[in-house]
Amino acid sequence: MSQADMNAMPGALPGLMMDRPLLVAPLLTYAAQFHSDTEIITRSVEGPIHRTTYAEMSRRTQRLAHALIALGVKPGDRVATLAWNTWRHMELYFAVSGIGAICHTINPRLSNEQMRYIIDHAEDRLLFFDLTFADAVADTCKGRKSLLARVVLSDAAHRPARAELSDVLTYEELIAAHDEDYAWPEFDENTAASLCYTSGTTGNPKGVLYSHRSLVLHSFACCMAATMSLNVDDRVLPIVPMFHVNAWGLPYSCPMSGATLIMPGRGLDGPSLFELMDSEFVTCSQGVPTVWMSLLATMREKGRKPKALKRILIGGAAASEMLIEAYEAEFGIQVNHAWGMTEMSPLGVVNNLKPKFLKKTRAEQMPQKLKQGRVVYGVDMRIVDIEGTILAHDGRTPGHLQVRGPWIAKSYFKSDSAALTTDGWFDTGDIATIDADGYMHITDRAKDVIKSGGEWISSVDLENAALDHPQIAHAAVIGIRHPKWLERPYLICVARGAQKPSLQEVNAYLETKVPKWWLPDGIAFVDAIPLGPTGKIQKTKLREQFKDVIAGK
Repeated sequence: MSQADMNAMPGALPGLMMDRPLLVAPLLTYAAQFHSDTEIITRSVEGPIHRTTYAEMSRRTQRLAHALIALGVKPGDRVATLAWNTWRHMELYFAVSGIGAICHTINPRLSNEQMRYIIDHAEDRLLFFDLTFADAVADTCKGRKSLLARVVLSDAAHRPARAELSDVLTYEELIAAHDEDYAWPEFDENTAASLCYTSGTTGNPKGVLYSHRSLVLHSFACCMAATMSLNVDDRVLPIVPMFHVNAWGLPYSCPMSGATLIMPGRGLDGPSLFELMDSEFVTCSQGVPTVWMSLLATMREKGRKPKALKRILIGGAAASEMLIEAYEAEFGIQVNHAWGMTEMSPLGVVNNLKPKFLKKTRAEQMPQKLKQGRVVYGVDMRIVDIEGTILAHDGRTPGHLQVRGPWIAKSYFKSDSAALTTDGWFDTGDIATIDADGYMHITDRAKDVIKSGGEWISSVDLENAALDHPQIAHAAVIGIRHPKWLERPYLICVARGAQKPSLQEVNAYLETKVPKWWLPDGIAFVDAIPLGPTGKIQKTKLREQFKDVIAGK
């Protein structure tokens, strides 16, 4: 039943509560008023550590709002950013959305061709960029008709040298010319606030357009104890970039909770992260498995963890048993799996163990911890078969994962094609199981699942099992043709050292972790596994590279 139907329900009695819109700008206003001296700390792109507070950020954001309007930005206009996690980027989040425009974060790891497509498709009016991306801006912005101006996120002393960028404005000069007395307007909470393009699709990237309402509701969810458990005493370092699904909502949920924010800028390598975490007493952090592998190597070299680090959140790809065990058993850092999508803002599930699992030993807990997590309140989740029949939540039956909820996309920006099923669910493209306790486990992408003799083999589970092998640093599994079984798994690896284990040695190890009929029929070692803009394995490239390999030959 729709909201309109509910409103028209005969005999329904309206509640007597104030109707205040859920908007993004008041999140920062709240933090400035009640957590005024809480810091936002950034390793700046220029090098030095920069410190500000929520109160100062709020004042600067109001200056920026005036500046945007003076540059001609109107409600509904898209304002693009090509930037790292910094205080200036966060100011843009609030100022752009606060005046009724749309903050469009661009992933700099996309190709120049894709960036040009995105800028043109979004019809961006302004582009704000970090110095790191000056060359990309010079190369991709030629002929972009919609752009009114480009602004480098620096002061006058750090203007780009390239002649093609001689007309750029500098951020600090821009906002210095304006007052800090901007009154944030009120408007419909369903107004668009933020735009992210997903690279997880075939063809051109698709735009996901978030509303003020969806972002605020998502922030509430992030602050819950059952999810990220953000609190005023947390010192949060989001390693996930602000151009990747709005840094998983942390620039919004941290002001809501009053947490201190530590921004890494462009220093995302293990040693840089360790130093920043250690010196700024970071208590929790969020990122993809590759960054946690890098930090783990640094911790092992130093023989200790960053002194205040208590917990980490791993999303973007499945974490292996080895990675979870290393952080928890070696260094006493709590690991929580999580899963979501650009289309989901992105939070869908977080793996916090229920009390009955906490009573078990670490080894007994591991099968549960390897699952992506429990469904978050606000997200409905189901699995269906190919005909759309709803499947049991028994933890064994895999099906196509579908979701719905108030922070989940119903369609793509400027797209006429339907994004939802006929009964209103979003098909994630994942194959998963859900158990009776609500824990969801991704077994594969629908396009990557290996169908051998009519049975499904999880390439994700095989990859994670292979990653636990001491001689394998990175692994990917694809399906190859087989004359009898139609498809069989093929393991592609990056060796950890000079020694490359044989298929027999690897399978002897995998046999202790996965069903015997899952064991790969072949193995190949490569120098590097291709990764996409968000760090995910590009299996389309691997399938093309190994298209002539046939199992059993």
